[in-house]
Amino acid sequence: MTTVKTKQSHQALEAVVVRFAGDSGDGMQLTGSQFSDTSAMFGNDVATFPNYPSEIRAPQGSLYGVSGFQVHIGSVEISTPGDNVDLLVAMNPAGLKTNLSAVKPGHGIIVDTDAFTHKNLQKAQYESNPLEDGSLDEYQVIEVSMTSLTKEALKDVEGLDNKSITRSKNMFALGMVYWMYHRSREHTIDFFKKKFKKKPELIEANTKVLNAGFYFAETLELIPNSYTVAPAKMPSGTYRIIMGNTATAWGFLAAAEKAGLELFLGSYPITPASDILHELAKHKHFGVKSLQAEDEIAGIGSAIGASFAGDLAITTTSGPGLALKGEALGLAMMLELPLVVVDVQRGGPSTGLPTKTEQSDLLQAMYGRNGESPVIVIAASTPANCFNFAYEASKLTLEHMTPVILLTDGYIANGSAPWKIRSVAEMPDIKPRIIREAKNSWHPYERDEDTLARDWAVPGTYGLEHRVGGLEKDKLSGQVSYVPENHEHMTQVRAEKIERVQNYIPELETVFDDEGDLLVIGWGGTYGTLYAAVKELKQSGVSGVGLAHFNYINPLPKNTEAVLSRFKKIVVCELNNGQFVSILRMKFNGKTFHQFNKVQGLPFGNSELIKKFKELLA
Repeated sequence: MTTVKTKQSHQALEAVVVRFAGDSGDGMQLTGSQFSDTSAMFGNDVATFPNYPSEIRAPQGSLYGVSGFQVHIGSVEISTPGDNVDLLVAMNPAGLKTNLSAVKPGHGIIVDTDAFTHKNLQKAQYESNPLEDGSLDEYQVIEVSMTSLTKEALKDVEGLDNKSITRSKNMFALGMVYWMYHRSREHTIDFFKKKFKKKPELIEANTKVLNAGFYFAETLELIPNSYTVAPAKMPSGTYRIIMGNTATAWGFLAAAEKAGLELFLGSYPITPASDILHELAKHKHFGVKSLQAEDEIAGIGSAIGASFAGDLAITTTSGPGLALKGEALGLAMMLELPLVVVDVQRGGPSTGLPTKTEQSDLLQAMYGRNGESPVIVIAASTPANCFNFAYEASKLTLEHMTPVILLTDGYIANGSAPWKIRSVAEMPDIKPRIIREAKNSWHPYERDEDTLARDWAVPGTYGLEHRVGGLEKDKLSGQVSYVPENHEHMTQVRAEKIERVQNYIPELETVFDDEGDLLVIGWGGTYGTLYAAVKELKQSGVSGVGLAHFNYINPLPKNTEAVLSRFKKIVVCELNNGQFVSILRMKFNGKTFHQFNKVQGLPFGNSELIKKFKELLA
């Protein structure tokens, strides 16, 4: 079913969606990230979606072992990794079967025919070979003996075993895709030189295979079209492509620098949050102290100790770890010490779906502690603004003297997008409440009149000696107090302190229409898909539709009710069974909230959102 053309055609596109799929050992994440990085350096706007199994090496050829990487590049604004795929690169039958439904009819599929053996077809539960039975007739299928051609390209390279040779075939596929979309190979070749600088044979091998794939596509004319995607028009500045977890780590680095504090991270590795620990561990030269603790409880315990000692302290985790940290988080709230807890949400209860995305930790973040123990809860919404909200979480915790939970999720943590590099000098000021000397008649739980935050007295400072602990405190001295009225007073003060944060966060804004028939509400990492869906509705001529996306959850922006009142219908879209909508119903009793939920470990798709919105508008 090889497509052969006699004359190449060339087409300019505004945007294109490419998906690489194969076994978890086929290097699809590397292939996709290289295509993304190269496109970003060319000037395209980019959004990515890595999707891989939780097993380190899932059974080869199995349907659940497929690893995929989708990238959406454009000369226009790109806010999602895309719904429908323009080009699928399938390295085996399982990769084809699990991803075929996403490919637009009439569009391209590149397959490695060497992988379509009887055994692999059985593993993928094919009754017949799809390359021969006509089931792919509505697609432009490009059959390539990729494994054989890779071996041929490397037959003269010394020092490589058969496994290393076979694993290079992903670069053959990447070379073909580079030719199809007029991408330069230079960035990837430079990547080889850095990654394999101690193994020159691997630099040579990967470069040869990349070039072989590129020239194969060019000279044999197997591809029906080649395409160009022009650079996007973006605000002037210096950009780099960044993953959400990396952006989160850098946001904390910037905050520590701005606040004039040392940064401490106490964490236990957990998917998909571990990369924040890995990134911060690289930056000892910035004064970062990172501790890989023996468990989740030790991680937050060490962070609380560092906070008591005067550091900007953070701990990172995912849903199961947040459950384990609950008691110590309540302690930090009781002590009224600054602490940031990052929860990179993943799918399911228990171990669940560790490498898939979900938004199901919200109620745990809000209420998952004993007693009345409110904390600030905020959520990042794109890979790039993970930087902003890590910085914002640090500012809020240091200035309001209470823990902050920063929610991200696997979708934006592992996804990547262009990020405009910012200098620390242009970031908002951070003013920690550390006091360096005793005031007259100083008391550790005296409060600022506006924020109700107490002072942060570092141990060892003469005249600022005080007692801390988990028992209830006297409202001024901090000594243990069992007085009923004092406990009620302290409970109310701690709650009011959180509510007053409303005065220090931005008001809620709507995108597109600010009044009308339908308000779409989202929070956290669903922003890109909700924005794209509403934008598509607006471009089709629908009026009276707005988008309100929440980054501040506790407290909510103080104009929230006013925004809600301007629309006839409200729909809350979440990757859970309705957690944020439950909060809104409690806060705004009497308002009707529709909801649209998805709990599949996958982000929303544009088409399903638009269908729901049209139903509500009808």
